[in-house]
Amino acid sequence: MTIRRPLDGMLVLDLGQIYNGPYCGLQLAFMGARVLKIEPPEGDVVRRRKREVEPYPLVMLNSNKESVVLDLKQPRGKEIFLELVAKADVLIENFAAGVMDRLGIGYEVLSKLNPRLVYGGSSGFGLDGPYRDLPAMDVTVQAMSGITNATGDADGPPTKAGAAVCDFLAGIHLCAGILGALVQRERTGQGQRVEVAMHEAGAVSIASALGAVMDGDKVPDRTGNRHPALAIAPYNTYRCRDGYVAIFTSAERHWVSLCGMMNRKDLLADPEYATIPGRARHMAEIDDMVGAWTAGRTKEEILNALNDAHIPCAPVKTAREVAYDPHLEARGFWVDVEHPRRGKTRVPISAIRLHAGGKSEIRSPAPTLGQHTDAVLGELLGLKAEELTQLRTDKVTKPVT
Repeated sequence: MTIRRPLDGMLVLDLGQIYNGPYCGLQLAFMGARVLKIEPPEGDVVRRRKREVEPYPLVMLNSNKESVVLDLKQPRGKEIFLELVAKADVLIENFAAGVMDRLGIGYEVLSKLNPRLVYGGSSGFGLDGPYRDLPAMDVTVQAMSGITNATGDADGPPTKAGAAVCDFLAGIHLCAGILGALVQRERTGQGQRVEVAMHEAGAVSIASALGAVMDGDKVPDRTGNRHPALAIAPYNTYRCRDGYVAIFTSAERHWVSLCGMMNRKDLLADPEYATIPGRARHMAEIDDMVGAWTAGRTKEEILNALNDAHIPCAPVKTAREVAYDPHLEARGFWVDVEHPRRGKTRVPISAIRLHAGGKSEIRSPAPTLGQHTDAVLGELLGLKAEELTQLRTDKVTKPVT
């Protein structure tokens, strides 16, 4: 077998649901693994949000996978699952802690069946500790990890980040852990358990606020779009004639150039504005000055001027603008695929680019529910047509609709 991608020839059982586990499985699929998305008869939780067609997040996170329906609560479904585990290299799940054990298919059972199995599990708060059994979704984990408290305006309430940051942070941590375990398996011949807590993956993201805690400084609860530790100015988003721009002066030369653009070179001779800490003390005045300068200009005018001076800046883009961003287009990040139920659909490739193996590619769109059940069970387990029919009759699997 020719190995072009790092995980070519490996079999992954992806029991992931919503975003966390499926995002991990997606990365492994882009790296060449054969990923079987194991779903209950009713489908992944996200699949149930919209019955007429697959919801977009499900399609986005499940390219290059095969859907296999198995009712793991039925003895025959569990039996078939264990036969697949015996052939697998990796298993992914992001159920609440203890769910797999209650189903009788936890790590201890599966590792005895297949000692080479790398078992990757992600839960809200991990396998031990006082929070272990708390219900966890991205919104609650953001709250527990400090992200919600750090987000929003100083005079407003704590605000959830708009993106599902804890789900995706945990998913990519899980992917990294699985890859590390596969490397170790090459050296030892043994698989292992990989554990990722969403809580821990999210907690490190408030590094600036944590820095203030560890340094004994006053910790601002929320700073809006200003620097998380209120240590740098200007550092904010500013209204312009046709939207908003983000501006950040990370070096002294940036401040000098910006003062020239704003016709405020007088500030360069003012000792109050001569240092980064000094400017931070005058954050409100600086924001007012920069905001007055941007208010009468378009995004394009502002960005052209700032980019010419190499000052970090960016337009604040909408989701629609991101979906058709010319830079992402030029790099081939977005790919239009033909989905069997949604039709033409734009989905991303992986942000991980392994140059020796070529760019990530969409080999197949996200599957419909149970699309590959019969083919996979026939190929990998040798089940015959009559056996597959009986499984559907017994509702262990499900007819493809």
